[in-house]
Amino acid sequence: MSSSSAGFPPPDSTEASSSRDIPIIANVDNAVDIEDDDDNDPIASHARDETLLSLDPLNDEANSGISFKRRQKSPSSFSFSKFLPSPLSNSSRQTSPLPRQANGQSRGHRRNRSLAERTSLDDEPLQDRPLDSKDGDPLDWYVEGPGRRVGYDNLTAIDWIFEYTKERQRLRVLSSSTQGIVGSALQLLDASQVWLVLIATGIAAGVLAAAIDIVSDWLGDIKNGYCKTGPGGGRFYLNKAFCCWGHDEWSQCQEWTPWSDALHVGNRAGGYIVEYIFFILFSVFFAACASVLVGTYSIYAKQSGIPEIKTVLGGFVIKRFLGTWTLITKSLGLCLSVASGLWLGKEGPLVHVACCCANVFMKFFDNISKNEARKREVFSAAAAAGISVAFGSPIGGVLFSLEQLSYYFPDKTMWQSFVCAMVAAVTLQALNPFRSGKLVLYQVTYSSGWHAFELVPFVLLGILGGLYGGAFIKLNMKVANWRKTSRFVDHPLLEVTLFALITALVNFPIMYMRAQVSELVFALFAECSALTDDQLGLCKTGAANAGVIALLLVASVLGFLFAAVTFGLQIPSGVLLPSMAIGALYGRAIGLVMEIVQSSFPKAFIFSTCEQDIACVTPGTYAIIGAASAVAGLTRMTVSIVVIMFELTGALTYVLPIMIAVMISKWIGDAFGKRGIYESWIHLSEYPFLDNSDDYPIPDVAVSHVMTRIEDLVVISASGHTIESLNQLLTNNPHRGFPVISDTRDSLLLGYISRTELAFALNSAVSSPRNLPPTAETFFSSQSMADPTTTLDLRPWMDHTPITLDSKSSLQLAVNLFQRLGLRYVLFCNRGTLQGLLTKKDVWYILNGAEEDRHGASAGIPRENEGSTGEERGLLGADEASDGTESVVNIR
Repeated sequence: MSSSSAGFPPPDSTEASSSRDIPIIANVDNAVDIEDDDDNDPIASHARDETLLSLDPLNDEANSGISFKRRQKSPSSFSFSKFLPSPLSNSSRQTSPLPRQANGQSRGHRRNRSLAERTSLDDEPLQDRPLDSKDGDPLDWYVEGPGRRVGYDNLTAIDWIFEYTKERQRLRVLSSSTQGIVGSALQLLDASQVWLVLIATGIAAGVLAAAIDIVSDWLGDIKNGYCKTGPGGGRFYLNKAFCCWGHDEWSQCQEWTPWSDALHVGNRAGGYIVEYIFFILFSVFFAACASVLVGTYSIYAKQSGIPEIKTVLGGFVIKRFLGTWTLITKSLGLCLSVASGLWLGKEGPLVHVACCCANVFMKFFDNISKNEARKREVFSAAAAAGISVAFGSPIGGVLFSLEQLSYYFPDKTMWQSFVCAMVAAVTLQALNPFRSGKLVLYQVTYSSGWHAFELVPFVLLGILGGLYGGAFIKLNMKVANWRKTSRFVDHPLLEVTLFALITALVNFPIMYMRAQVSELVFALFAECSALTDDQLGLCKTGAANAGVIALLLVASVLGFLFAAVTFGLQIPSGVLLPSMAIGALYGRAIGLVMEIVQSSFPKAFIFSTCEQDIACVTPGTYAIIGAASAVAGLTRMTVSIVVIMFELTGALTYVLPIMIAVMISKWIGDAFGKRGIYESWIHLSEYPFLDNSDDYPIPDVAVSHVMTRIEDLVVISASGHTIESLNQLLTNNPHRGFPVISDTRDSLLLGYISRTELAFALNSAVSSPRNLPPTAETFFSSQSMADPTTTLDLRPWMDHTPITLDSKSSLQLAVNLFQRLGLRYVLFCNRGTLQGLLTKKDVWYILNGAEEDRHGASAGIPRENEGSTGEERGLLGADEASDGTESVVNIR
């Protein structure tokens, strides 16, 4: 790495103290929010242009007191920050070891600077310029630094190093500009903003989860009948459970009216047909409405959203994915899709809902919403709240965010996730949507333990879970690839309607599939002694259990097929709860088999530890272990699954069997492939997500073999350009950024300028108040004779300190930089001469074995998907490269 970039600490060490001077533009806090529902074009709004220009440190005298350098803070007799450290940064401070002279100059030699570098665009007198706190010279805005930033375009990667550096600079400015009690209060207020967002997010997640539970249960029960107004307190808006509240058996409930009774059909066969028809009609109607909502108002509300959230947390920008319309559409569509009876769940989508809530609340606090790195820390905490209300598992939610979702998860993020998840769980508990004190419907408790002989079936459940996970991913990926080329790609509503019809036709005759998935999971998990009314017939004894076992296995196979096809439809859908249901089905079947064997041979040696007059085998425990194994095999998670299942049951004695089944399930699943279901969808959608925990083998080659060489790059020379020629360059080349070199002969690297910043600077120059002509000269290096009123100096917008490596470096080193620092690009030089460039998308293709699909001779050039629409190619289809080498353009 070049020494010029060594001053930027990696995102994994944002808490580390650094006494070195970090150059940064003081006004970078005015970057544009990239997650809002605004226009994608950063130069479309003239009002925003004027705002940014008015805040430009070159033209703003109000910022004349802000220095690039670290300042000595006066000691304060009273400070809240001593007792309440900010969760944002704990940077230590120290003074420079060099003594100062009386006139503020250091003992070292002062640097030579040109007149143009000492004069701002508005001809500010030199004596009025702010002094550098180290050498006493006027501040040079051009010497070095990451450059000014306008914002991030859609479908691009963020600059983690820049965002964290910007935050540290903001905190230094806040600390140095405030003193005494007032200053401490301001710092305390600044530090409390993130906690206000987290608490509000937790409350909103709990309220929305309770509302979705209530509405989806009511809509699901409408398929079978309705609650009529009666002396028992029945009301039409009550679901079956609340309508029959207080009755030990459903048959005693007089207010609940099936559709056959509502139509006064007395014939049993006729009543069955009537209820079958109503079940199908409502199922198809709910699914179609959910699909229409998604297609009309927010396409980002489809599926679970977890693959996209994982990509966003990795530093990718997907605008409107976390917007207000997405939140509304996801919440309403989730109620309808769950009620339709399709094999899907609301657990995964609740993570998306919680992150949308966090994004909405962050808009009220510019210090968080204008910093993309801090936003992703809050999203990690919000994801934990989503799992907390989905499974009633606050600790499991924190671990889920840590293990599955988050790209960067420091200690402060874990604490923030804990608070957010706790607030969400407390809110859901206070609302008590099921009026049973349970956070989720399928929360159960067990009164008996397990025996040593049961380890054998537990191991078998782990093997089945791994086989299920591997087979599910293979089938789901085949269906997803088929869907891209089928006629349904342009008619998603037809596909949803047709599949909802098929699912309803099959679900109704099979009682285990007719019930809502959450109700089925509760019945499978529960002990027979805890069920007051065995609606599904799971507690039969003797020979009758043989039919139950067969029906359980049939339902698990059909559920597997339906869930594999459903996950990917254009409706809000999750895959966690259906997997739990499938695992619980075959787990309950194995538990019933063990119960029959033990009751048939009670004197056998292996059953000698069983106590008399007490049930030795509890089939419900096999169901929950089977559910854990299925989810582990599908997602390849371990610790978070164990904790979630423990919090669901509250039975500490079953932690060890769950751990054994989860461990074996992951091993078996990894034999099919390292990717879980979410990573598989990330790969299918071609999101440039580089997991910093990936252990995929990296080719042992020099980076020069895979980088895009300078001959195939579009570069910008330091001089010789006009505004018109640079605009033409942007029009002809869709790249996300351009290296800046001295000239085409020497190719000395001067820096890197992003497409967004270059386009904004050019547009601002030709607009009021400057109104430069298109023929105005532009330059990226010092021009001592240039007239600032008739030329355009683009150095403030250029990154003078990009991350660079020697072109002889190994690919392993370059990949480690991308994974650990979250880089967008790396430039390769030999003694300052530019040799090539590697982008994040290039590395993604290399690690995913997609080299053979690329167009062009250079290995560092990502392929282009030709002949397909943006929706067919996923969210990246319309704009693949994250930083810029989509096609080969030679230097001229």
